[in-house]
Amino acid sequence: MCSDYLIMEVIFQDSSILVINKPSGVLCIPDGYDRSIPHIRSILEHDFGRLWIVHRLDKETSGLLLLARSEAAHQILNDQFSNREIKKQYGALVFGSCISDFSIDSPLKINGDRKHRTVIDPQNGKPAKTNIESIECFENSKCSLVYAFPETGYTHQIRAHLSSSGFPILGDSLYNSQESKIFSSNIPIKRVALHARNITFRHPITGEMLSFTCEFPDDFIQTISFLKNNRAS
Repeated sequence: MCSDYLIMEVIFQDSSILVINKPSGVLCIPDGYDRSIPHIRSILEHDFGRLWIVHRLDKETSGLLLLARSEAAHQILNDQFSNREIKKQYGALVFGSCISDFSIDSPLKINGDRKHRTVIDPQNGKPAKTNIESIECFENSKCSLVYAFPETGYTHQIRAHLSSSGFPILGDSLYNSQESKIFSSNIPIKRVALHARNITFRHPITGEMLSFTCEFPDDFIQTISFLKNNRAS
């Protein structure tokens, strides 16, 4: 169960780690132009002490975020990420229906165009892979719910990979198609429809395997209901 803590939901805490359900709209790191904008550490460190960011979620992305509470735990968790031992599952609502399970392994270049997007670049991109599992097809709306399992962890990886495969995430102003942009203007969710739903890793001190899940937030659930009942024009 998720328990409310300030504006965060604390999923798990001990002396070494903190797992929270980050709401959409909260930065993981300080804003590069305005340091006064609240971010994860500025919100939580008053009560939890010094925290180390282990991985990031985009500002608009909601869901599970793992933080370290000691430098030693931070290093061990970083090593797990580097070795691809930490497994993450994201839920995404995409424009495009009746998707079969598939994998995307297109090389990615970060900050690859004038919009500072992550782009497919076979020559200069870094190897990247995202596995996609089809969960539900909303044929009336020509949309789908999918789970994404990134094997690598580049900025905007899931967003760029899905968009390049013809399935842009709803509400994604950076990676949408013209058709998905128009459709997204009429749905309940007013941000990128991406949620970090599950994370599995080894505890950095005890070595115990831990797995945490937090289900979709209200705006995501409302949009699923809308997609089930809406008929795209």
